[in-house]
Order: sequence, then C-alpha cells, then structure tokens
Amino acid sequence: MSNYDVSAFFRKARYPAIALIAVLVFAGCSSTMSNVKTWEGDADVSGTAVLKAPAEIDVLQVNGRRLTNFLMDDLALDFELLPGENQVVFTYKTIWAKSGVVRNGESKVHVIETAPQAVTIDAEPGETYRFSFEAPDSRSEAESFASDFSADIVNASGEAVASAKAWDGRSAERTAVALTPVGSRSDDSGNGGSEEAGTLEELKALWGEASEEERRSFLRWAFE
Repeated sequence: MSNYDVSAFFRKARYPAIALIAVLVFAGCSSTMSNVKTWEGDADVSGTAVLKAPAEIDVLQVNGRRLTNFLMDDLALDFELLPGENQVVFTYKTIWAKSGVVRNGESKVHVIETAPQAVTIDAEPGETYRFSFEAPDSRSEAESFASDFSADIVNASGEAVASAKAWDGRSAERTAVALTPVGSRSDDSGNGGSEEAGTLEELKALWGEASEEERRSFLRWAFE
C-alpha cells in the first residue's frame, strides 16, 4: 500500500492523535486482530475454545451478543468461545464477477448470501473447531447452495460435532462466566474513560466516511 493510500484515509481525521491511534491499533496489533472475543468481561484464555471461520462466513452474534464487524468484512477470523454451549448465528456469502459489459454505476460483482443460519457448539476447553461444507465452484452452484445451505462444525480430529440450520430468530443467551476483576470498575473521578470513548467514536465515524476502496486499501496496509 502506498503512502498516498494511507494518507488519503487519514486526511479525514479531525485530530492527528486519532490517526496515530489507528496506526497503533492496526499496525501494532495486526497479529492478534484475527482473534475475536465473544463474551463480556475477562476469562482464563487458556480454558477457551476457538471457532475458525473462513472469509465466506460472517458471524453475526454469539449467545445473543452482536459482534462489531465494521473492520471484519471478508476476513478469516478466529472466534474465542467459553466452554459449554455457544449459539453462533452467521451467514455464508460469496462474490462472483459479472461477465460481459457492466453499465456505469452498476456493481461489477454478484453477491450471493444465505439467510441467517445458527449452530450450537458444546465447546470443550482448548479445542479448535471449524466450518465444514462443500464450497461451490460457480455462481449457479453458489445460488443453489445458498437456497439450501448445509454445513457442519468439526473438531480438530475432523469429527462433526454440530450441524447448522436456518436461524429461527431466537437468540440463546448464557449466564456470564467472565467477570470483571475487582478494582477495574469505572468509578474513578478522572475522565480518562470518556476521552477513550470519544476517540473510539471518532474512529468509527472516520471509518464510516471512508470509501470502499479506502477501507480495503487501509486493511491491506494494516495487515501487511
């Protein structure tokens, strides 16, 4: 990614500090950004399980907790799960280039996406799970697959442990296992928390104003 591409993204920032924070977040933490925590609070990470999701899988929520995905489009991600039952709601999306002439303003690709699907995984501590399905080889196959979607969740040994089905719209919420450590409550007299929240909102606004090409260029640069 060129310096021009990076600067084009950051020119919209109201404060130089926001651009600096974004660089630190994406460049300094790029090696861990593929891991997504699916619960509130803290937990012993050594006792969690991992669900590996390819770029075609867009995880919408886990145990009723919606996941922020404004930086996660089209990325393969590892979702950390607490031991026990975890309901994962997701969609499967593929993109296919259009053939022939494309009119001005018309999308150059076909986007094929399933209705929301759900799967419940009884996660074992330290286990790794992944999605297993027959990937389509053509747009017509993708359309058929999306209308009659099927996928399994398999463990590290390749054994199927759960199967996905169409989501009925009901979210399964679990009792919180992860608790906030004593002494970490935000009851300090300082305003550090509000400042951090303000900076986060600025970053979200900046991302929302960026064009699709600026977003993709920025993500390519951040993950180099």
